[in-house]
Amino acid sequence: MVNEPGTGSDATIYDVARVAGVSPSTVSRAFSRPGRVSAQTAQKIRQVAEELGYRSREVSRTSAKSTTKVLGLAVADITNPFNFRVIRGCQAAAAEAGFVVTLNDAQESEALEREMLRRSLPLLDGLIIASSRLSDTELRTVAKSLPVVILNRRVAGLHCIVPDMAHGIRKATEHYLALGHRNITYLAGPEASWADGMRWRAMRDSAKDLGFTEHRVGPFAPTLQGGRGAAEVIAARRLKAVICYNDLMAIGLIQGLAERGIKVPDQVSVIGFDNIFASALITPGLTTVAAPLTMLGDSAVRYIVGSLAGHKAADAAPVSVPVRLIVRHSTGPA
Repeated sequence: MVNEPGTGSDATIYDVARVAGVSPSTVSRAFSRPGRVSAQTAQKIRQVAEELGYRSREVSRTSAKSTTKVLGLAVADITNPFNFRVIRGCQAAAAEAGFVVTLNDAQESEALEREMLRRSLPLLDGLIIASSRLSDTELRTVAKSLPVVILNRRVAGLHCIVPDMAHGIRKATEHYLALGHRNITYLAGPEASWADGMRWRAMRDSAKDLGFTEHRVGPFAPTLQGGRGAAEVIAARRLKAVICYNDLMAIGLIQGLAERGIKVPDQVSVIGFDNIFASALITPGLTTVAAPLTMLGDSAVRYIVGSLAGHKAADAAPVSVPVRLIVRHSTGPA
């Protein structure tokens, strides 16, 4: 006899939902809040779960709140220094509350992020998702199973903590205008990135309000190599003032321009986004929009711990955290 996929010790909440013909959130409620599921449905779910070997791992997990003291942090790319301080902020706040944090790296893959969450959800008391590439619907489905905080993105109905990107872009463009630039280019990151779309929208709004001409180049990978690859386009089009999706792309762009004999900021000015540690170490130092990354992680953990303790959130409106422009030496007069 051949077992069906999902049976045995690897069975997950999604396997139980599939076999029982219900949603994963209904399976979760059947164990954690049985009063919210009909007796017939709950009995069917328990029977399927036991047959698949899911019950033995999950009943003790869901019989009481916060039994694992484990929070999950899912990031789009662990190699991106943007995440370093977010991780530290999460870890410090979690340790203070008696929790630990597990880290999952999606490697900029929507499919990998989906599978990673599917496998890890049953083990967690709460989940923080940074720069997710999943759809809003998928993220709201995840949030039905446990407390969730979304970082660097807005999803209606969920608790989201987002840097004030519009203000950051506005300050960057005002800085360029003060230097005499009237044509400003946005170097775009991943198309699946919510933050990328918001930054480009903010760029267009600023152009309309402040009276400069905006350009868009990309998308490119949000990495050093992505920035280096973009250097060819920037050089060929003779663009003089660039705002990059993130600092990694900005650093890569500076390197790529240098390889072509183009000096920053004498011939091209470059602004990044995030203020990662390397932005102050390169030559020339990178002008960048600084976000309070440690605060993002700290605030996310405190919200989840409060939710598990029964503290009701005021509402699901996104929390906007302030940003500031740090002027270094990668920007100069037109």
